[in-house]
Amino acid sequence: MDDPPANAPGSLVEPVPDAPAAVADLGDETGLLVADYHAGIEVGLRYERGIELDSAADERRERVCDLLARTDADRLVVLGDLGHRIGGAGDAEVAEVDALASAVGVPVTLALGNHDAGLADALGDRLTVTPPGGARLGDVGIVHGHTWPDPGVLAARVVCMGHEHPTVRLADAVGGGRTERAWLRGPLDRDAFADAVGLEGVDWRDPELVVFPAFNDRSGGSRINVEGRRFLAPFLPEGLASGEAYLFDGTRLGDYRRV
Repeated sequence: MDDPPANAPGSLVEPVPDAPAAVADLGDETGLLVADYHAGIEVGLRYERGIELDSAADERRERVCDLLARTDADRLVVLGDLGHRIGGAGDAEVAEVDALASAVGVPVTLALGNHDAGLADALGDRLTVTPPGGARLGDVGIVHGHTWPDPGVLAARVVCMGHEHPTVRLADAVGGGRTERAWLRGPLDRDAFADAVGLEGVDWRDPELVVFPAFNDRSGGSRINVEGRRFLAPFLPEGLASGEAYLFDGTRLGDYRRV
């Protein structure tokens, strides 16, 4: 049976058309899922690369609030890297995340990412934070992707992750091209997890993996259709032996390895 397209009706996780976000059936709640929000990124870019940009914190927050209103979701789930600074949350991250948590009007769950150190300590009363290996919300597993997922996450029907910031380079007929953020979806390969995670006692149900595009369009991306591409997650590409790439509008690009 073919994998369902990225916007297939009835899927537990359905991307919101033309947005780097998805709606997920979490059992007793509907979740709005986003990945790689990177609050405070403008301060990071200034110190890391000498790039001066006005803060887009208000615009990012408004986009999330608009998506919550559009989808009528009960919970905001961030698949890691809610903050940007590695090694500890700075003032810019804390202020932006605090404003976001105040504005959304729904509970916020964070699947802890490699950029999120200190956020739980600074804003623990505003966020529900998972361990680094993720957690399950109903039949949906959530994990950032910088570490191996906990075994319980792999018992979900769908596993959602960020971390990779997938993009595709699209060429036109005259030799030009553009780069766009993309989704990756496909079945998880059990063999890729057996030794590293230990699957004894795990109710393996051939889960689907959904790799989310970065919500923050200033955070860069990793092109999946260039020779010698490298993945960041320790279980990729082996854990996604087959899968397809999709654009935000639902365009199906085919096998992600051959786009």
